[in-house]
Amino acid sequence: MIDVLVAGAGIGGLTAALSLHAAGIDVRVVEANDELRPIGVGINLLPHAVRELTELGLGGELAATAVAPDAMVHFDRHGNRVWGEPRGLAAGYHWPQYSLHRGALHLLLLAAVRERLGDHVVHTGTAFVRLAEREGAGLRVILRDVPRGREHAVRARALVGADGLHSAVRAMLHPGEGPPLWNGIRMWRGVTEWHPVLGGRVVAVAGSNAAAKLVVYPISRAAEERGRALLNWVAEVRFPCTRRHAMAGPADWNRSGRLSDVLPYYAGWRVGDLDVPALLASTRHILEYPMVDRDPLPHWGRGPVTLLGDAAHPMYPVGSNGGSQAVLDARVLARCLAYTSPDREAGLRAYEEVRREAVNALVTAHRDMPAERVLQTVAERAPDGFARVEDVLTPSELADLSAAYRRTTGVDAAELNSRGSWGVG
Repeated sequence: MIDVLVAGAGIGGLTAALSLHAAGIDVRVVEANDELRPIGVGINLLPHAVRELTELGLGGELAATAVAPDAMVHFDRHGNRVWGEPRGLAAGYHWPQYSLHRGALHLLLLAAVRERLGDHVVHTGTAFVRLAEREGAGLRVILRDVPRGREHAVRARALVGADGLHSAVRAMLHPGEGPPLWNGIRMWRGVTEWHPVLGGRVVAVAGSNAAAKLVVYPISRAAEERGRALLNWVAEVRFPCTRRHAMAGPADWNRSGRLSDVLPYYAGWRVGDLDVPALLASTRHILEYPMVDRDPLPHWGRGPVTLLGDAAHPMYPVGSNGGSQAVLDARVLARCLAYTSPDREAGLRAYEEVRREAVNALVTAHRDMPAERVLQTVAERAPDGFARVEDVLTPSELADLSAAYRRTTGVDAAELNSRGSWGVG
């Protein structure tokens, strides 16, 4: 019998495998995709997630791959500086913030799982289908061999759904929920090699997604060492939407987008030494998808079954926190299962008790988008730009931007630096 079966080999699922293994718990991972490839675009790992991955022994690999931004700076759509604050080590954290390609992070985690746990632990082309009847202290889990279309059963003491936004485990636990909810914002994303901009290690945000917003940051240490920058960009444009509503079709993170659809919204944009239309036009492959989430759940699982990461709490990407929270889920899951062993149900409920309320609050904070309200105020008061931000915003309104990011990141430097390790043993 498998001790813990994890459905989904994304960032959360692989971190869970590493964490459970470090806690001495047997784990297997199933993944519906036939092949795990370095897909996607950039991701930010906040210091609380970097701490957990560092304690898992991955600090060196992250440092060799990622860029550690030292500041986040907001501009208006004309390139005038609104506000900025230090990030990572520069903000007093004992751990950096890292920006890197999501695919690079995924492969880094996968390599660690295979090295430490063995090649047999991650089963690709294998999808969770349903639970059959309970078998004593365990579960009978029905899986599908995706390439062959054949179903088979395995026995496990616990099941963790880490299978993302369209989680089959969540759908089983919470039937009738429907598709993800869209807030009216379409996002285009891309990665392209460019010259270093805005000092080289800045997460730059321009405009407001009340109309059009752009986020740009470097994601490759190797490019930086060559004197270049691999820039990740995110373009967010709001469309008429009178209420939050379900998407007509599935939100596909790998759907190709068209330059002609996004470029008109950024005509003439320049942020410091960054020519925005030129950056967008130089991108070979553009992705497009809606900004979606799901309503927070009153409970994640039942019995020896729970959820993790986007399967449990998909959130808007306004606080750079979705992937980081999946890492935290994985670490707390392993800790709770270790300290309640051998009672897997007790361990899963303890995990939910620690994580659910805190992360649901983040989902709500991300929906509220408090930083966007301040940036929209800038656009309304100074539509043609400004010379001094003090002529546009009061000191209290500027302070609101810092407070807004504290709400969407969920932990401050003093709190993180002072708490004990979540490692086991």
